Amino acid sequence: MQGQPLLPLLLVLAASPALAQDLSVTVTPLRQQFGRSDEVQVRVTLTNTGAAPQYVLKWHTPVEGLTAPLFDIQRDGLPVRYLGIKAKRAAPGPGDYLRLEPGAALASTVELSALYEMHVTGTYTLRYRTSAAGLFAPPSLQPAAGALTSPPVSIWVEGRLPRGARPPAKVAATGSGLEFSKCSNAQQEQVATAVDAGRAMTVDGHAYLGAGHGYGARYTSWFGALDATRGAKVSGNFAAIRDAFENKPLKVDCGCKEPYFAYVYPAQPYTIYVCKAFWTAPVTGTDSRGGTLLHELSHFDIVAGTDDHVYGQSGAAELARTNPEHAINNADSHEYFGENTPVQQLR
Repeated sequence: MQGQPLLPLLLVLAASPALAQDLSVTVTPLRQQFGRSDEVQVRVTLTNTGAAPQYVLKWHTPVEGLTAPLFDIQRDGLPVRYLGIKAKRAAPGPGDYLRLEPGAALASTVELSALYEMHVTGTYTLRYRTSAAGLFAPPSLQPAAGALTSPPVSIWVEGRLPRGARPPAKVAATGSGLEFSKCSNAQQEQVATAVDAGRAMTVDGHAYLGAGHGYGARYTSWFGALDATRGAKVSGNFAAIRDAFENKPLKVDCGCKEPYFAYVYPAQPYTIYVCKAFWTAPVTGTDSRGGTLLHELSHFDIVAGTDDHVYGQSGAAELARTNPEHAINNADSHEYFGENTPVQQLR
C-alpha cells in the first residue's frame, strides 16, 4: 500500500545461493484507487543490493514489456486471468541477460489492465512472481535456476463490471457481445463509447436508406447518382453492418502500434485491430472512432465485403461523381455516409 515501506523479498536461488541476497524486486502502484477510465499502472523496481554485478533473464523482467505472466494477481481473493502472450523461445544466451551493477536500480512502469482481466470492480492484490531454470547467470554466464518475488500490494479498481461479476471466459461464436484484447481499462471505455457511436451512425444511415421517399444529397455525395440497383446494394450493406454491430461477437484488439486508424482480416470476422490514429480521432464526426469501426466492419466478407478504392472525404466525393460502381464498394464512402459530417438531411 502507498504510504507504507515495501520491504523486498529476497531471491531464492537453488543453484547459486550467493546471489540470494543481492537482487530484490518491489511493486509500487502509481495510485491506490483506479477509476474505470484509468490506466492501472504500477512501478516495478529491480535493485542490486550486492557488491557484484547481477544478471537476470530479460524476458522475466518488464524492461522490454511483459511477454509472460510475471504477476500473481487476485481480485477479492480470486485468481485473475492473464491475457497476454506466452511465447516459445530458444534457450537463453549471454545476450538475453540484463546486467545490473552493484547498487543499481532499474524501474519500469507497467500497465496491468491490458494484460490481466481487471475490468471487474474490487480489491486487487498484486505480487511480482516469476521463476525459471535459467533466470540468473553468475559471472561465468552459465544459467542458474531461481525465483524473483515481491511483497504483495493492494489497490482498488472501479471496473466496467460490478463487484462479484464473473465475466465469461470467451464470447460465444454466435450472438452479440464485445470482447477486448490487449486493451487497458481506459481503452476499453473508449472503445465501448466508439462502438455505441458507430452503431448509432449505422442505425441512422440505415433508417435514411429505408425512408422510402427518395435519396437526397447525403446519398449522392458519397455514392453518386441514384440507381435502383446500386441503391439496393448500399441499403443491403448498411443492413449487414447494423446486424454486425447489434448481433455479432465484436472483438477489438488494441495492440497495434502502426500509425493508421485500424485494420481487419476480411475473412476473419469480427475482430478489429485499432491503431495509433484511432486514439487521437474524435468519437464522432469526420474520420472518427465510431466511423472507423463502421468502416472496418464493412470490410468483412460476410458483412459488406468493401474495398479501399480511395481514402479521405475529397477522394470519396470524387469517386461518387466519377465511378459510382466503385463508390458503393468503398469503405470510406460508407464511413462518410454514416458520419454525415456536415449533416445532410433527406433532401
